[in-house]
Amino acid sequence: MSPLSLTSNNSWWEIQVIAEQSLEEQIFWRLQNFGCQGMASQKKDGEIRISSYLPVEKGNVLDLAALALWLKQDAIAWNYEAPITQWTVINDEDWSSSWKQHWSPQEIGDMLVIYPAWIDPPTDGDRKILRLDPGSAFGTGAHATTQLCLEALEMRLWGAKPEDNIVVADVGCGSGILSIGALLIGASQTYAIDNDILAIKATNHNRQLNDISEDKIWVAEGSIQDLIAHMPAPANGFTCNILADIIVDMVPHFDKLVGENGWGILSGILVEQVPKVAEALDAHKWVIATFWKRQEWACLTIRRSEY
Repeated sequence: MSPLSLTSNNSWWEIQVIAEQSLEEQIFWRLQNFGCQGMASQKKDGEIRISSYLPVEKGNVLDLAALALWLKQDAIAWNYEAPITQWTVINDEDWSSSWKQHWSPQEIGDMLVIYPAWIDPPTDGDRKILRLDPGSAFGTGAHATTQLCLEALEMRLWGAKPEDNIVVADVGCGSGILSIGALLIGASQTYAIDNDILAIKATNHNRQLNDISEDKIWVAEGSIQDLIAHMPAPANGFTCNILADIIVDMVPHFDKLVGENGWGILSGILVEQVPKVAEALDAHKWVIATFWKRQEWACLTIRRSEY
């Protein structure tokens, strides 16, 4: 994988965590919350080795030491042995080679299969192929929250026809995986926003990888308010795979994001954080239609309250 629009002198922290397999999702969450932009894992003999990457300017050795302490405390809290956390500085070329070694095609739900950009996909499969090069933006389909969102989109959009003209908004688009997935499953148009310019570049790059025309995915750097201001009309539904605290802050804007019968898909939420999110939704007249769980992660599909 080649990072997008990065100069050749960029360097990265390669952070490797070796732990018991049961800690995988908790470690993924901790690394994402720390700011890591890309993760992959390998499992062997009951252990898991997670490789993750962070631009060197976003953290120093003291920050990484604090991360290692948090990972240790997380493990102890769950009654597991403390993981081994190591880090080293690598350049873009080494980062690219390392990333490719860890990531392989992955089926999600009943309709999609995600193929890394550097692997030629088959031509005779019955699944829709989503080609992806996440660049330095988080979002490969490996994380439980991304998988849950794609599966929820599949449930929502199953059987959609072009004449239905379904519009989906993608809040915090990352690599663009949810926008592209929505279009492959049945949406006609997506509007995407992220506060990281690298995510915008990654989304546009992945749109091109999947031969999706520019007018099908509008994407820009900005906030949920910027997204609402740009859309010519409210969307039919939206996805928001970020973190619980950020979702809570965004809830007051959801009613402007979609129409009267609009729906939403929320993830990036630890199961223990669901009550906090549910309280914010209820206060703004949203109800939880379905609650899906995978390991420690939750995915909520929501709709407007009738009362």
